[in-house]
Amino acid sequence: MSADRGPRVVSLVPSLTEAVAATAPGLLVGATDWCSHPPGLDVVRIGGTKNPDVAAVLALRPDLVVANEEENRAPDLDALREAGVEVLVTEVRALPDAFRELERVLVAGCGLSRPAWLGAAEEAWASVAPAGEWRAVVPIWRRPWMVLGRDTFAGDLLARLGVRNVYADHPERYPKVPLPELVGSGSDLVVLPDEPYAFTAADGPEAFPQVPAALLSGRHLTWYGPSLVRAPEVLSAGLRAAVR
Repeated sequence: MSADRGPRVVSLVPSLTEAVAATAPGLLVGATDWCSHPPGLDVVRIGGTKNPDVAAVLALRPDLVVANEEENRAPDLDALREAGVEVLVTEVRALPDAFRELERVLVAGCGLSRPAWLGAAEEAWASVAPAGEWRAVVPIWRRPWMVLGRDTFAGDLLARLGVRNVYADHPERYPKVPLPELVGSGSDLVVLPDEPYAFTAADGPEAFPQVPAALLSGRHLTWYGPSLVRAPEVLSAGLRAAVR
């Protein structure tokens, strides 16, 4: 590690890639193929979140690899540790977790000062008001249909905006639910983010003809990083647009 430059960082999580790059872009030397923000990010790509090229990561001689317990696989992280690399693994199930883990990555992990955007994100969410009150299902995949269940970051954000997830008490975090059950769930809204499955106006709403569909930005709903600053505004606008 260079004393004046800081650690060489490889990120295996799009959210954390954006967080590190927005705070100290010179630290980041590698990121996954799915790391799309900030736009124009010029670092070595090391594969996907579920299938990173461990040899390619090691070739970058990182001082720190940042990962997430849900997005990344334990065998890959274990292989990096066995090769002598420090791996910092985040666990985020709710908004307070995101703020805590971002500070841990940036301040404790990377040795940076706490960024102004993190404080701005906390302020934005501290003053948030529900955009309405809806009982909703929140698909995240189709073929097969999967929805948000219990204990999820996206579910926590939606709850703060007035969305009551029909499957919030399901024993699984991302249960597979047959479409007829989803349609008959008694929801008055279906929330369709554009990731991980890319729901669009032409792909998703037609399966729920009796209820309005809120097409939301997946980055603002599922990423924890600088996107959290505008997430209340962006998500609230998407919810309101669906029920005008």
